[in-house]
Amino acid sequence: MDVRLTSEQRQLRDAAARLADELGPGSVAELDDVHRRQRLEKAVDAAGWRALRSDGASGVEVALVAEEFARGLVDVAFLGPVLADDLHRAAEGRRTIGAEGRWTIGVDGRAVDTDGRDRVLLLDDRRLRAAAVGARLPGADLTRASAEIGTATELLGELSPEQRTRWQALAVTTTTADLLGAARGTHRLAVDYAKVRAQYGYPIGTYQAVAHLLAESLALIEGSISVLRYAAWSVDELPPAEALRAARIAKVYTARAARTVCETSIQVHGGIGNTWECLAHVYLRRVLTSTELFATRLEDIDRGLS
Repeated sequence: MDVRLTSEQRQLRDAAARLADELGPGSVAELDDVHRRQRLEKAVDAAGWRALRSDGASGVEVALVAEEFARGLVDVAFLGPVLADDLHRAAEGRRTIGAEGRWTIGVDGRAVDTDGRDRVLLLDDRRLRAAAVGARLPGADLTRASAEIGTATELLGELSPEQRTRWQALAVTTTTADLLGAARGTHRLAVDYAKVRAQYGYPIGTYQAVAHLLAESLALIEGSISVLRYAAWSVDELPPAEALRAARIAKVYTARAARTVCETSIQVHGGIGNTWECLAHVYLRRVLTSTELFATRLEDIDRGLS
């Protein structure tokens, strides 16, 4: 495995990062900016980010985009549609996505990442069914919506066991990338705050107690990058079962790391970190909801490795 990114992958990552920086919310108040979200939706749709897999993108490339979008708190649908795109690509007898609606996926009895989506794909064992997106459901994540699932009556195709497992590996890896991106975003938020918040005449980042917290968070992020890169590479390069195991291990590690980084960010912010106006809680909410998607327990990993 060569861990270096190709020039094309770096360009893809940089393009996703620019979009997230330019049109992602810079404050909690901007989450309600309809004009900004309309521009973001238009940009994501025009660039074809949601059809990466059908356009030939690798697992590494999907993970890079998911990571940057989470770092910038991109609050239009991406995760659900890009996974739905891969399901359509893999299914026998698949139909054209654009001809039948705007797709997302169903997980644990609800449609996820449903902003602007009207159709949901359900993977029932190996059978792929379609349903309508129902009423919006309440949720903790302020950047992604979820909804009820209508009656699934339309059979779109069937996956082989290998296709199903490889798709699961992509799904777990992509949510892991989302966790890593959110951890990177909240860590940068804390670092920037530590540079400008002064106490006793000095920026709080100059004090060892704060600097050590931020350094430990960075170490957790670097470890997460390593396990995620391997899992993303495995999606296309290893047998499906091995790819899924790598993805699950990466998610267990990254979920724990991301939550710690988010909690550290809130701590570094001090009293303001517990207020609605601070973006730190938005990152934490995203981490908690991404952790529950395609949830993997450490005990399951241990059994698979024994």
